[in-house]
Amino acid sequence: MLWVLLLLVAWGAAAVSCIRLCLVTAGAAPLPSGAARAPVSPELNLYETAFLAGGPQRVADLALVSMHLRRRLLLARTGWATVVDPEGRDEVERTVIRAIGPEGQSRIAPIRAAAAAADAVRSLADRLVAAGLAVPHGARTDLESAARAVRGAAVLVVVLAATAMLMPGQETGYAGPVAAWFGLPLVLTLGCLAIARVENHPYSPWASPSGQRWLDSLPAPVRGADRDLLAAVAVRGVGAVEDPDLRAALLSGARTAG
Repeated sequence: MLWVLLLLVAWGAAAVSCIRLCLVTAGAAPLPSGAARAPVSPELNLYETAFLAGGPQRVADLALVSMHLRRRLLLARTGWATVVDPEGRDEVERTVIRAIGPEGQSRIAPIRAAAAAADAVRSLADRLVAAGLAVPHGARTDLESAARAVRGAAVLVVVLAATAMLMPGQETGYAGPVAAWFGLPLVLTLGCLAIARVENHPYSPWASPSGQRWLDSLPAPVRGADRDLLAAVAVRGVGAVEDPDLRAALLSGARTAG
């Protein structure tokens, strides 16, 4: 009855990983009622909105699009950025210009990476976390780790089930009942992953429940104005850009970075 031991291992892995994911998800829910919150402006700026919707990379994309529209930067569809005006309006734009370097031209991918990792973006993230609008970095990484553990448990269940059914010297008709028993922990892990996905999709992994409510309350941008395009990029990302050349430049940078 070696397959029973394998089944116990499968159940243990499935149960532990699913319980961990549930606990981490519960811990990432809203801040306790007594938690201290920093004062928040009733209106977030576009950088803050971009972070809640897409994280540091979205902030970098927003800065690049903003500088391109205001003729401070030229983004070519080949994936290169050229400085037109070396004076940045804010610290994120100045980070972009510094990342391009003294030659005034650079690939977009390293610029995006440098802007996303800049102190200005980290400070922005800290403010949003303190205000209860963004998920702390540790909580987000814990959630990702817990989800990976559940996926790993599902794979382990399948491997153990195959091992149990392929063991030599088993009676005829043995495989069916064994597969059914191993199907239970597999259903548990897959169901847990499905519930976690439904609970978090299409929500941003960067925004807390309060931050997500803020994003959901934003009106749909009206096409045609630069401000509306920037708002759309902040919320929806590069896919909101209609200019084919600009979109190609940004997507080229994103592919290279990936």
